[in-house]
Formats: sequence, structure tokens, C-alpha cells
Amino acid sequence: MIHVTFLAHSGFLAELPDLSLLFDWQGRALPSLPAKPLLVFVSHRHEDHFSPEVFRLDDGSREVRFLLGKDIKLNPHRMEKWGIRPESAEKCLTLGDHASLQPLPGVTVETLPSTDEGAAFWVSAGGVTLFHAGDLNWWHWEGEDKAWNRNMEVNFKRFCAPLAGRTIHLAMLPLDPRLGKDGFRGPKYILETARISHFLPMHQWGNFDFTDAFLEAYPQFIPVTEKVKENGQSFDF
Repeated sequence: MIHVTFLAHSGFLAELPDLSLLFDWQGRALPSLPAKPLLVFVSHRHEDHFSPEVFRLDDGSREVRFLLGKDIKLNPHRMEKWGIRPESAEKCLTLGDHASLQPLPGVTVETLPSTDEGAAFWVSAGGVTLFHAGDLNWWHWEGEDKAWNRNMEVNFKRFCAPLAGRTIHLAMLPLDPRLGKDGFRGPKYILETARISHFLPMHQWGNFDFTDAFLEAYPQFIPVTEKVKENGQSFDF
């Protein structure tokens, strides 16, 4: 079983029987964390995905590893600015494109490039697979140069190629209302590319009704879509 709490925007806490996974926490309210090992994922440095508060989770209460997108490189200036202790920095890994590693026994993490900043994360642990897209999305902006939008489409599909045919028990994907109906493009493509059991929308800027618009346009995804309605909402899969 996976117990998932939607924190805010693109932040999720996924609790497995022997492991907790924290994705793109912004430093807001966080449920009590159990003492079991914790993997902390930060897809990239944008403020709607990252807060330096995340490093305070290394408080001695549990085993912790921090997996960071490639744009978050720790240097002396950032460590001082963010209040990161040297012993916490040793638990941080900055991951490039197409990285593959086992941060803890029985856990495999792979990264995909992002069409914006940082990385997307594919995680296998405890017999389940999860995918957090970060800002990997088909960012088609009305009014943008046609060549830019075409290049975005090509890169998005190329970056998502490793997902083809994969089984993903839980996918956390951007469904961004700022794009209007073009915001449907990214999640639709991934839902058609991988075998996804549960889809949790994110990056909705509080406009949770946008999920209904997506499902009205593509009712075939109703069986796998879990509607997010408020911060702090929990799901069990």
C-alpha cells in the first residue's frame, strides 16, 4: 500500500511500508514523519518546488538522503545561505540527466531531463513504481513563437521516451491551467505512453477544477485519475 499526502502545488509525501518519499516540498505544513528512512526529492530550484527548509529534515530522527535536480549544486555560498551543515551536505546527491542509482538498498531511482529546469524522477521501491515529473511538461504557450513550441514538443517527447511501456503505479504529472486546453497535452501524452495505474495532477496553482475540464475532454482517463481538491488531502493506493 502507498499512503500519499498532497502537500501543495507539486509537493507530495508518499509513505511505503519501509520507506518515505518526499517530492518537491515547499516548506509548508508537513505531516509527522515516521522514523523509517526518508528519500527527499527536489526536482529543481524554482520556489514553487523547493525550499531550503528541506535540509532541516536531517535532524537525526531517521536515515535521510537528498536527491537533487542538476541545477541545485551545493557550494560553500549556498550551504551558508541555506544553513546546510557539512554532515547534511554529505547526504546530498545532485543528479544529471539519465542518472540511475540505488540510494538505499532495494530502491532504484532514475532521472529524466526536464523541459524546464532540473529533473524528473522515476522510483522503484517495495514492489511499486512512482514517477514525479517535476517541470517535465509539454509547455505549449499560445502566442509563443511556432518554432519554440515545435521544439518544445520534440524535446518533451524525446525526454519521455524512457517511459514507453513502463508500468507506473503512481504518476504525479503537471496539469497546468495557465496553458488553457494546451495544458492537457503533457499528461495526455504520458498517460498514453506508459502503463499508469493512478494519476495525481499537480502544478495547478490552486485551480483544482481544471482536472474536471481535462477529464471532460478525455474521459478515457477517468478510471486512473485521482482528483486533488485541497492541500493536505490524502490518498491510499
